[in-house]
Amino acid sequence: MTKKNLPLCPVSRTAFIIGSRWTSEIIRELVDHGARRFSDFESALTGIAPNTLSNRLKMLEDHDVISRKIYDSHPPRSEYHLTEKGLKMRPIIDAMRLWGQQSS
Repeated sequence: MTKKNLPLCPVSRTAFIIGSRWTSEIIRELVDHGARRFSDFESALTGIAPNTLSNRLKMLEDHDVISRKIYDSHPPRSEYHLTEKGLKMRPIIDAMRLWGQQSS
């Protein structure tokens, strides 16, 4: 779904972006650790398939939640960072963490 096809309801829009399997965990990794490489996500998110990770990163990038910085090195590498928009998700991730801890 493209940005212009997102639901009108703000809650539905947010749920669409972070509600996909693994997406909130990817954002949590960036909130907790800052810039991450693809391999960092693979190590931290046990069980995620590489194609799923790639798709989720692309979707978050398309929605301006994260940005990818490509380094001109050999071999080439890239890092993912939260954008200003993505940084505003910190309270959401913190609230989800707190709710999960209290619901155990």
